[in-house]
Amino acid sequence: MSIFLTLLVPKLPSPISEDLSKGILESVDFDSYKNIILEERTIKLENEDAEVAPVPVSGGGGVGEAELEFLSAILNSFNTRFGDIPWSDSDKVRRVIEELPAEVAKNEAYQNAMKNADELTARIESDEALMKVIMAYMTSNMELFKNFQDNPSFKKWLQDYVFDATYTSQQHNRVTEITQHI
Repeated sequence: MSIFLTLLVPKLPSPISEDLSKGILESVDFDSYKNIILEERTIKLENEDAEVAPVPVSGGGGVGEAELEFLSAILNSFNTRFGDIPWSDSDKVRRVIEELPAEVAKNEAYQNAMKNADELTARIESDEALMKVIMAYMTSNMELFKNFQDNPSFKKWLQDYVFDATYTSQQHNRVTEITQHI
């Protein structure tokens, strides 16, 4: 029965109803939408020799050299800023801080952000990756973790240090790859 009714419905005539679209085209004034020439003029140029000023090149294009800083200079700035923190094992903390950029650079989300996103997104991913690495070091270096959590200036310095070390080197590597292909 279902099959019979399914086949019957398309064969039946549709009910007659009023066509609501009649008269719509007649009610629109298409003349008001036509392009109208308001004014016609000619442009006359002087028949003289003229020079067009060159495009200024002082703005600088291309990519500049990466500004790399020696690790000893970075550690000296760290010591002058945070030398008053009584580290129980300062050599261990220094070694961990030296390893942090390499550990953060291994983070897949951060690598994707460096390759495919802008600097701000890469910065956010770098900070998140740094937090994960610091959490991993929490058991072996509680002192570093505690200072990272409790000291906002130390946290900001460490985030800046790691981001500058990883993002600048990644951008420099990308520029090197591009220039090698040219």
